[in-house]
Amino acid sequence: MFYAILAYHVESAIKALTPQEDAALMADLLKIGTRLHEKGTLGPSARLGATQDACTLRGPGDGMVIDGPFAETKEQLLGLYVVDCATREDAIAIARDLRRVNPTAVYEIRPILLFKPGVPLAGQ
Repeated sequence: MFYAILAYHVESAIKALTPQEDAALMADLLKIGTRLHEKGTLGPSARLGATQDACTLRGPGDGMVIDGPFAETKEQLLGLYVVDCATREDAIAIARDLRRVNPTAVYEIRPILLFKPGVPLAGQ
């Protein structure tokens, strides 16, 4: 069984780190990632961009793009897609394609600042 581990944190605390503190944190996280990768446990991992850079697609029809990752509390994160797009608009277009087949879903689109590929996940 696969699990998504979504890391939640106080964003202002991360932004307050000095470049050296951030680099040290990332080095420590990379050690864990390397260990999990060597065990064949880790799939893709990503550090997301700031919430201020996120947008959400919601509403009827093609939906409306709203700044921020502001989902209603009754909504829960149930899946994710990693897409390679030249622009934010290209990513929004993909979210709209997904929405056409799943019209009750809300899609948050956020830049990935760091992407470290892991091992392919078996059974897919």
